[in-house]
Amino acid sequence: MNTGEPRLNAAAPADPPADSAADPPADLAPDAPISADRGLLTPPVGDGDRLRRGAGVDRGDQGLSLSERVAAGLARLSYSTALHRIRLRGHFPLKLLAVPADPIAGDPVIGARIVAGRLPHAGYNPPRTLRFADASAPTVWRNWAHSFAWLRDLAAVADRPAGAAIAEPIVARWLADHAEFDAAAWAPDLIARRLIFWTAYAPYILSSPDLVYRSAVLNALARMARHLDRAVEKLPDGVTRLTALAGLNVAALLIPGVDARLVRAEALLAAALVAVVASDGGIGDRSPATQLALIELLLQVRAAYAARGRRPAGAVQAALDRLVPALTSLIMGDGGVGAWHGGGGIMPAQLAATIGASGVMPRPSRSPGPAGYQRVAAETTLLIVDAAPPPQARDAAAAHAGTLAFELSDGATRLIVNCGGASVMPLPPELAAGLRTTAAHSTLVLADGNSTRIRPDGALGRGVEEVVVNRHESEDGVWLDLLHDGYVRRFGLRHRRRLFLSAAGDDLRGEDSVEPAPSRRLRRRGSRAGFDVRFHLGAGVAVTPTADGQGAILKAGPTVWQVRARGGPLIVDDSVWVGPDGIPRPTKQLVISATTSADGTGSVNWSLKRAGK
Repeated sequence: MNTGEPRLNAAAPADPPADSAADPPADLAPDAPISADRGLLTPPVGDGDRLRRGAGVDRGDQGLSLSERVAAGLARLSYSTALHRIRLRGHFPLKLLAVPADPIAGDPVIGARIVAGRLPHAGYNPPRTLRFADASAPTVWRNWAHSFAWLRDLAAVADRPAGAAIAEPIVARWLADHAEFDAAAWAPDLIARRLIFWTAYAPYILSSPDLVYRSAVLNALARMARHLDRAVEKLPDGVTRLTALAGLNVAALLIPGVDARLVRAEALLAAALVAVVASDGGIGDRSPATQLALIELLLQVRAAYAARGRRPAGAVQAALDRLVPALTSLIMGDGGVGAWHGGGGIMPAQLAATIGASGVMPRPSRSPGPAGYQRVAAETTLLIVDAAPPPQARDAAAAHAGTLAFELSDGATRLIVNCGGASVMPLPPELAAGLRTTAAHSTLVLADGNSTRIRPDGALGRGVEEVVVNRHESEDGVWLDLLHDGYVRRFGLRHRRRLFLSAAGDDLRGEDSVEPAPSRRLRRRGSRAGFDVRFHLGAGVAVTPTADGQGAILKAGPTVWQVRARGGPLIVDDSVWVGPDGIPRPTKQLVISATTSADGTGSVNWSLKRAGK
């Protein structure tokens, strides 16, 4: 057994033992036609959709501009002044106008650990008496603790008297340390979430007979809302601004003295939703995890309106009507989502509960718009392809360089996956960085390089700027013809991926090719570049290579899939998969290797066919 860390990059393995090799099926022999002879990979007719990276945004994007960073720094300095403290004065609330019901249930396992005296999150398990500003605590834990999202988990196992006995001392300790502006604890998105959770779980933090404590909590709520009202003006468009405005809307609905800001807060929230949520439900960072978080946030806003007996602003429901189907489109056969730009860390039960709470009829979309994912469903087989450029640096600091990668499920079995991404549980830095590379995705890798550069600061740099998508459907199945320009700047070459999934879902055929870009000179004229096409296998998928080195047999539960390759040898190598629980699991990957010709062209054909069908 290999006890070392699973590798993301392929290396030539030793020849498989004779007893592990399998003969290729007759209909998928090495000389069997995989593409044109059967007409399965005929390119769709038309120019296709051209999806550009950060359309309408400066293509030289390097994240927030210098002026934006300077403005944010000056704002933080001004918030620490006596003048700002005076600005936060106002009506002293005596009670909340209503208490909304949280539409999302808490985790009883975490709640039980809180009752037992701990405050666990992201692998950090301190006593609940720990001060939130403790420098030894990981940042991700401190942000979670400051948000008071853990009140939801506590309420899952403790009734009001028992929960208040635990929560109120923690709130009192927080007020002693953070009642005045603090750059970490008063970050706009954290304030917003704290306002939402403090109001939703007011019975757990305002049951004390101590009038001084109760007044301090209510006053802190009003002051944080006034601060948020000023802070949102200086926030650039994006998820942070949207989160802050959601919190401001909830505060204006529920806190006396803040309600005068409701009309303005509603208008700003509506504008922010338009800026963040595209017409097809896509968002800037293209992460399913962010989509899920926004759905939960808007459900909490909707609950605040319901607590006041009001209808939510139309923009809130309209955004939910777009976000939910877009997220539903990415759900695989096992109820989870793929590892798209850090979105793999979502538990299926959490996903199902949130979508159910939305009340939106989940009609999966296959639109190739800003969401950029192509979904092909055929019987029990589901194929999802990342068919758009990666996000701009300003939209996502931890996106992946996996353009044109796909995931494939057969029923509840993940057959082909990407290696994973960010989750609640921390990962070793080297592994976390490796999961973002092109090699960690089921796609083509040219010259061991990333299709989009990952900068030293972790943000994505130059690379894929445009993806061309052509889709055609018929009674035979669905064709996808995809093209990206991620290697043009360095090599003058483009990656083209053609896919066909049969209507019965039992036959997936593909062609991955490298071709010179029009009007671009080859960067290394006369030289040859090696490329690999990688297929990372899901956890529990057993693989047996064929004796001829051109195929493999995949066994996943009761089904068997036959893999054949042409254009280069197929080998089996080690890989890793990080599931929704954040635990890395050793798996395998199939790697087809080839080399371009002197004119820069090269291609491999491959097929996956369900046996016995």
